[in-house]
Amino acid sequence: MTTQTLPTLFVPHGAGPCFFMDWTPADTWSKMATWLRSVPELIGTQPKALLLISGHWEASPFTVNAQAAPPLLYDYSGFPPHTYDLEYAAPGSSELAARVQALLDAAGISNEADHTRGLDHGVFIPMKLAFPDADVPIVQLSLKSGLSPAEHLAVGRALVPLRREGVLIIGSGMSFHNMQRFRFEDTGADPDSDSVRFDAWLSETVGMPADIREQRLIEWAEAPGGRASHPREEHLLPLHVVAGAAGDDIGHQVFQDRVIGSMQSAFMFGG
Repeated sequence: MTTQTLPTLFVPHGAGPCFFMDWTPADTWSKMATWLRSVPELIGTQPKALLLISGHWEASPFTVNAQAAPPLLYDYSGFPPHTYDLEYAAPGSSELAARVQALLDAAGISNEADHTRGLDHGVFIPMKLAFPDADVPIVQLSLKSGLSPAEHLAVGRALVPLRREGVLIIGSGMSFHNMQRFRFEDTGADPDSDSVRFDAWLSETVGMPADIREQRLIEWAEAPGGRASHPREEHLLPLHVVAGAAGDDIGHQVFQDRVIGSMQSAFMFGG
């Protein structure tokens, strides 16, 4: 099992169960799906476990899913019936959940354990592509209600030691998430201009030294296209957690595509 320091990742998780259903145009999600399947190659080693932060779980305080065999939470609606029968039987890890809580405790960050909630689609949908054998334990960590950028960066900083313990920390969201401006039947027109501007700003920001990067991420709503790209920031803040967990490592864009009328990117720190 690896003992190298693993990178951290921010991945786009698409729209609901989009990778496992028909769509119009048919290839809408093909590039993103292909990229998600490439994550193990990108990482270069088999992680001991995955710690996922999804835009679809908010709690107060920060909460860790501590189940040995977490079920799935089909937290989407209006999709084909077969998408509610998708399976992903990845085990949990009480050991990792306890380690996450200990690190948060040491950093003075209030937290709780959860023993009932399933893994939401921001976790199991992209991980079905990235780790299809469901043989890597998964622990999910919530966002914190109130959605403070600084608090999510701080949580990431507390989790840095996990990277030296074989844990791959993944933030799962979308770099642009404005439901009113998605074009679910993309006609091929130019992508949303705010998504283009904000995507460029994010790509520039992740490549900056950690102190500058964090200050910019705290002030993300003032960025070009920022608030227009995220009327509510729950799909962006997983990036803050993985950026905090990056420590001094520089980030870079590892995927970009135009999908449903917007620019969508993935970012990796370290590696």
